[in-house]
Amino acid sequence: MRQIILDTETTGLDPNQGHRIIEVAAVEMVNRRLTGTHLHRYVNPDRDIDAGAMQVHGITPEFLQDKPRFADVAQEFVDFIQGAELIIHNAPFDVGFLNMELRLLDMAPLPTWCDGVTDTLAMAKSLHPGQRNNLDALCKRYGVDNAARTLHGALLDCELLAAVYLALTRGQESLSIGLETRSAEASQAAARTRPRPVLLQASAGDLAAHASLLEAIAKESKGVCLWGGEQEAI
Repeated sequence: MRQIILDTETTGLDPNQGHRIIEVAAVEMVNRRLTGTHLHRYVNPDRDIDAGAMQVHGITPEFLQDKPRFADVAQEFVDFIQGAELIIHNAPFDVGFLNMELRLLDMAPLPTWCDGVTDTLAMAKSLHPGQRNNLDALCKRYGVDNAARTLHGALLDCELLAAVYLALTRGQESLSIGLETRSAEASQAAARTRPRPVLLQASAGDLAAHASLLEAIAKESKGVCLWGGEQEAI
């Protein structure tokens, strides 16, 4: 199972207003283990960055002047995520920006390249309704060390999100393992040879006591006894 933890930083909040991606990071995880392979690129957006966005991620236009355009990294990006499930926090935001960038290049949208998208924000809201579920809050809730996160950064956020995602889904994994274990134990129990039942024969004394009891019941019920006569043989 190949999954890609993905994050972007942008010039603003809305791609429909011309805002662009300025950083993209993707971290590979196979069978719930980070492989150490990742893709991380800064991108020159050819436009200004909103002051509010710069306060969040600290990336300036001057820093991005000599960086490649998204067109220069687009093929490398889609090749890296090819066939993997994407794990994204607040997925509609990042997917919206990525689809916009791909559309500008006449490339197929994101779902064409990946094997589905999982939104960890939606997962967290379902598990913790009414609570804060941003990445910092989830790190604190699940004991993930985010002391180095003084500003948002795509690569660091991917690494933190990977740990949070594993914590979010650990219960599902444990449940699955428990069910598999119980199923295996049940199969082994069914396969074991069962002991032959022991047939106990009534003694003459037991039969006499039983007959005496039936006689007493028949007398008390004025001759109506379900266990007497022919009924006893049933």
